[in-house]
Amino acid sequence: MQRWQNWSGGVACAPARILSPGTETELIAILAGSDGPVRVVGSGHSFTPLCVTDGTLISLAELTGVVATDPTAATATLWAGTRLSDVGEPLLAAGLGLENMGDIDRQTLAGAIGTGTHGTGRTLGSLSTQVVGLRLVLADGSVLECSEHHEQEVFSAARVSMGTFGVISQVTLRVLPAYRLHERTWPVAFDECMQQLPSRVDETRHFEFFWSPADDACAMKALSLTDRPIGEIAPPLAAPGRLPRYLTPEHVDWSHRIFPSERTTLFNEMEFAVPEEAGPDCVRAIRDLMRTRHPEIVWPIEYRTVRADDIPLSPAFGRATVTISIHQAAELSHEQFFADAESVFRHHAGRPHWGKLHGLTARQLRALYPRFDEFRAVRERLDPLGRFLNGHLRDTLD
Repeated sequence: MQRWQNWSGGVACAPARILSPGTETELIAILAGSDGPVRVVGSGHSFTPLCVTDGTLISLAELTGVVATDPTAATATLWAGTRLSDVGEPLLAAGLGLENMGDIDRQTLAGAIGTGTHGTGRTLGSLSTQVVGLRLVLADGSVLECSEHHEQEVFSAARVSMGTFGVISQVTLRVLPAYRLHERTWPVAFDECMQQLPSRVDETRHFEFFWSPADDACAMKALSLTDRPIGEIAPPLAAPGRLPRYLTPEHVDWSHRIFPSERTTLFNEMEFAVPEEAGPDCVRAIRDLMRTRHPEIVWPIEYRTVRADDIPLSPAFGRATVTISIHQAAELSHEQFFADAESVFRHHAGRPHWGKLHGLTARQLRALYPRFDEFRAVRERLDPLGRFLNGHLRDTLD
């Protein structure tokens, strides 16, 4: 019996078969030649059971690399199984770079887009907002290309669709001329962070902070566009307790080398997106929860900003957004802490990150997403038999 598990080990299943097509033609043949349930997996970095199936699990591990770049049109087309960590150097060789990235680059393009993965920056959207075209292989093996100019309704919803429309084979992204970033990190007390927060978010292309419960202090992180030469500028500032592991020397490099942070310890994660104006109060409430009811949690809170967008199931749909992430080591219990935190997030109108743990059902989610039923209608039209659904997705969408 074949077995699959996600990155953290918190999700596992025993598919009837695990297949890794090496070409789109092979992918088409797999879908056209079977009629059972199908799920797709990228790098397995989602913490929710998105990929669980007892049918066919299709891995995109062999569908990787750059298909084409067009500096004049400022676009790049890539195979959907390409990991974010493998995107930057080929684009740099073409003189291009992604508009934004998250601080983890283990995900595949299809997985990151399908779950609404994002970086930080008030003027910048999630990776899904950078998509200008998708190539989908549907349940019957047919191929559907969609963009702002073709199959607009499908394109609008497919940019965050958790693999429920079909298998994304290729992604076309809007890109920028290659650029360098100047990274600075420094520690401040929590209250000082809250005082500085509005101006830091306003003045910085990419700003985020990590609050450390052990020290009640924040590791501030700012990335800014620069023309300075690549290299280290200064040693990191001294910081108390656990904070130094989030601090790095002040330095300059190409954007894709600056964005990701090293994550070697396995963990589970919950993240909710709240209206930007609710962000400070929400993070204070989560801090209070951790200090009073869950002092055993030593992992930090991460606080980021995301621009509003128009993607039906994007957590940033229709509102400027703050995302707040909480974590626990993979080998330790997280259930009660995450349940208590979810109550706080919901009190602040939070929407869950689709790839991170949450307990919301379709009834609750419909109230958070004005275009929820529009999304469902598109999904049902493309996959009327529900071949790309599993139990978790039925609870989430039906």
